Amino acid sequence: MSTPVPATPPTILVVEDDDIVRMLIVDVLEELEYRVLEADGCDQALDFLRNEHQPIALMMTDVGLPVMDGRELAKQARLVRPGLAILFASGYAESIDVPEGMAVIGKPFSIDQLRDKVQGILS
Repeated sequence: MSTPVPATPPTILVVEDDDIVRMLIVDVLEELEYRVLEADGCDQALDFLRNEHQPIALMMTDVGLPVMDGRELAKQARLVRPGLAILFASGYAESIDVPEGMAVIGKPFSIDQLRDKVQGILS
């Protein structure tokens, strides 16, 4: 009788230029038992995305990033990984127009809101 192999938890790429906010999001996601990659900007995020050996189930990105905003990053990400799930975080969530197949969560959000949004996207 073989022992069941535990499923590998999905990997989430968190892109946030504010170190404290990124740390809090990463802590919450790791507590929810997701694997998490951290990027402080678009260049680092795209490096992770271009690594074909790195599985990524979801990219969670701030909309207001320096250099390239989150929506442009999402376009670039989808060129590299066409089916990638994307979650935007914004303090102006109600005014954000997100492309089909992408979601948005308003800042500030609770741990429960983040958990529910991520689980909804990944299920």
